[in-house]
Amino acid sequence: MKTDSRNKGPAGLGSRVPWLLLAGCACSCLGAVAPEPKVRNLADLSLEELMEIPVESVVSASKYEQKITRAPTAVTIVTREEIAAFGHRTLADVLRSVRGLYVSDDGNYSYLGARGFLRPGDYNTRVLVLIDGHRMNDNIYDAAYLGHENTIDVDMIERVEVVRGPSSSIYGSSAFFGVVNLVTRQAALVDGAEIASEAGSFGTYKGRFSYGKRFASDSALFLSAVYYRSDGRAQIYYPEFDQRTSPDPRAANNGIAQNADGETAASLFSSFRYRDLTVSGFLSTREKTVPTASFYTVFNDSRAKTTDNRAYLDVKFDHAFSPDVRLLARAYYDFYYYHGDYPYEYAEPGMPSDIAFSKDETRGEWTGTEWQLTSTMGGRHTVAVGAEFRENLRQEQLAYDDTVPRNYTVVDEHTSRTLALYAQGEFRLHPRLVFNAGLRYDGYFDSFGGTLNPRLGLIYNPQERTTVKLLYGQAFRAPNAYERYYYSNQHLVDLIPEKIHTYEFTADHYFTQRFRLGASAFRYNVSKLITQVATPEGAIYFSNLNRAESTGLELEMEGKYASGLRLRTSYVLQRTKDGTTGEELTSSPRQMAKAGLIYPILRDQFTAGLELQYQGRLRTLSGREVDGFLLGNLTLSTRPLAHGFEFSASVYNLFNTGYGYPGAEDHAQDILPQPGRSFRFKVGYKF
Repeated sequence: MKTDSRNKGPAGLGSRVPWLLLAGCACSCLGAVAPEPKVRNLADLSLEELMEIPVESVVSASKYEQKITRAPTAVTIVTREEIAAFGHRTLADVLRSVRGLYVSDDGNYSYLGARGFLRPGDYNTRVLVLIDGHRMNDNIYDAAYLGHENTIDVDMIERVEVVRGPSSSIYGSSAFFGVVNLVTRQAALVDGAEIASEAGSFGTYKGRFSYGKRFASDSALFLSAVYYRSDGRAQIYYPEFDQRTSPDPRAANNGIAQNADGETAASLFSSFRYRDLTVSGFLSTREKTVPTASFYTVFNDSRAKTTDNRAYLDVKFDHAFSPDVRLLARAYYDFYYYHGDYPYEYAEPGMPSDIAFSKDETRGEWTGTEWQLTSTMGGRHTVAVGAEFRENLRQEQLAYDDTVPRNYTVVDEHTSRTLALYAQGEFRLHPRLVFNAGLRYDGYFDSFGGTLNPRLGLIYNPQERTTVKLLYGQAFRAPNAYERYYYSNQHLVDLIPEKIHTYEFTADHYFTQRFRLGASAFRYNVSKLITQVATPEGAIYFSNLNRAESTGLELEMEGKYASGLRLRTSYVLQRTKDGTTGEELTSSPRQMAKAGLIYPILRDQFTAGLELQYQGRLRTLSGREVDGFLLGNLTLSTRPLAHGFEFSASVYNLFNTGYGYPGAEDHAQDILPQPGRSFRFKVGYKF
């Protein structure tokens, strides 16, 4: 059974959308080359001159700054200007715009898919998220968060570095499918105070205050505070809970979840730098009402909520002893807290309601340190060696019925520690050939022992305007505290790390200094996937059971012109399947196509940002096939006007497309419907 034809996007374009989108954007790109100012042909440039053209740099690929053409991985950088021009509201919005990535939403959290692999409900444990190099995945679920919870506001981001492929050779666990590093704004670039306010659909409001200043004493201060509130969708219809057609005993209110989608969040980020020393801190809290009645809870009960709190303090020393030798040392303390309120109906059918709450509580505390020495030898070779140590001070999980006295079903508290040693080398074998190699050992003293993970890359410039990369990588994801300890029957299995082996070929060609064509072909082999299973009696636990394979091709074109016009378009063809059965994985679209256009108007005083995103058909957990859909977002924004004001207005889901994302095992819904057309208006003032 297929979904309504509305999911095909406007005019029922269906599967033709990615090809039309790609072809149209290709014509736009090539056509836009004409007004480009005269430049030298890149074929006439020396390799040294090529290094001076506007090729972006990345820090997170190798833990030191390098051109993306030299990085041993495929990299995408999203700048602050792009985030503002497209009206991105969260990190999830930013990542939706990136080639090969896709995001689903279950009404509580957002989930990131990479190269055809997304397991709904796994809390993004296979992607590592960093803020200025500080690890944000927690020490209980190993979760990375993409919404208003547990991460900085997008207005605080200078750029987002998306590093594809396994990076355990320098980052350890969770750098499985990639790394996302959020590089925050510098105080000198803020240079004063900013206030911003926004309002939008679903009773949504947000306010922000930021201050940044660089002082004569070679010090700088930056801080930002954000408050966010949304009523959410007033009514959400789920046919699975419509008592007129559904056999579910929880079905009620004609399947409508009413006023059960609200969210509030607040965060504070600060950074103080004195010469080579930087002290930064982050604090956030978020409460979300859950409309989906997940985990068999009562339907249409606005008391079903989750709360997430996150904090860290990071002290970093980054000193160059000479132009060729640099030391980075950091120490940190992190905190994570989760609380879930889950209402359950205990009354028999026909009897008066008897709702009681089951509650989950999680507390995590950890501290650690990292040291890295980077040396450039003879201007040709760069070597980085480092060590990391982390002490998990608290990994506490509680589950109980809120009765008198309390009935605890889970009481677990552990501590643990890890030690890692790594080395990364970039060796210039020839003026046109670079060999990159990395190796890291991670020791888990309280569980499975140690794991060794390499990464290799051969980077070749057949001509000055072309870069070709041959890449191999291996990564792991360690079983987290939730998987190891939450269920009482987990003692039946000793979990070991998940493993991935990847093979990738990438090529980038610069037709002019501002127009690039890129391609990537990849093959992923995943083994020992940690999967939830049950005993014959129905008791749940985790085990290393599944394998998966992914093969795909990615194409991308990018143009940036002196007029301010920017265009990025991509197309992805991929297939991800179960390595045992050969069946296609759920939540894995075979095709994706994206286009983003930034167009300056009225003498650069205004900017129009248009995004088109197509996601192809995929399978749900029940085996149902869902048609693809096309989404469009449009933002009109001003550059800073007189007296320091800025304005922007955005329309999301421009075509009012009806679409949904597959539910997870804890949902009764096979497909979770998403919002229709919505808007946001934003005003900012700098003084």
